[in-house]
Amino acid sequence: MSISQRPAYVYRAMTDADVPSAHALSVQLKWPHRLEDWAMLQRLAQGFVALDGDRLIGTAFSCAQGNYATIGLVIVDDEYQGRGIGRKLMELAIEACGSRTAVLNATLAGTPLYASQGFVEFGQIQQHQGHTSSPVPPTLGNGQRCRALAPADRAELIRLANLGSGLDREAVLNDLFDVVEQGVGIEQDGQLRAFALLRPYGRGRCIGPVIAQDATQARHLVAALLAHVPEAFVRIDIPADCGLGPWLEEIGLKHVDTVAQMAQGTAPQASGGVRQFAPVTQAIG
Repeated sequence: MSISQRPAYVYRAMTDADVPSAHALSVQLKWPHRLEDWAMLQRLAQGFVALDGDRLIGTAFSCAQGNYATIGLVIVDDEYQGRGIGRKLMELAIEACGSRTAVLNATLAGTPLYASQGFVEFGQIQQHQGHTSSPVPPTLGNGQRCRALAPADRAELIRLANLGSGLDREAVLNDLFDVVEQGVGIEQDGQLRAFALLRPYGRGRCIGPVIAQDATQARHLVAALLAHVPEAFVRIDIPADCGLGPWLEEIGLKHVDTVAQMAQGTAPQASGGVRQFAPVTQAIG
């Protein structure tokens, strides 16, 4: 087909009415997202779709989080690969970032496209998942105790999440709180120092975010959440350098995939003595 004969694809903002078709596209590609997971991102982010007539053939999102914007769910139907659709969707998502620094998690196949658009790798995220029994939580440091979270903790959870991720998590967490099944935190001297959340996601449950001062706290929080869902299918994504990988393997959450963390500028930095041991999702960071 010559250039003059190529169909004119339509690119526009995603609407709520597009969510079922977008979900169907991800199912076709064997991605695990539920309809509810798509709806969450549609609420929080600015989405874009590519259409061939009435057929939705591609998606992308840009989620503003303070000085950064995370780009995710960049999908193109297999039948339409190699036609520049993914590049155009990325251009729209990057434009939507405005003056914010764009950040994303890239699959192996997508990395060359993002590198050509000025993204530089700054880390890796490992996907772990599986069925596990309840592991024994490691012993916490002196004066630290693990407890269930309460609605009164929400402002402090947002503060810790902001510090640990380098992103503004207020909108994301306020949306997430409505679907969280279990939340646990580590307290010392009457102040929360770390926390983790468990919610439905994909094929079962997802743990994230996990914000902690060190790997011992993070392991304790994950073990405490797993005790609430024995034998459930659980997914957790972790930075490759955070130290949790070998332990997750030991308890049955196998490493099944790795993606590259990339930024179109300076990557977000943790501060305040805490770091993010698990993101909310790969799409949101």
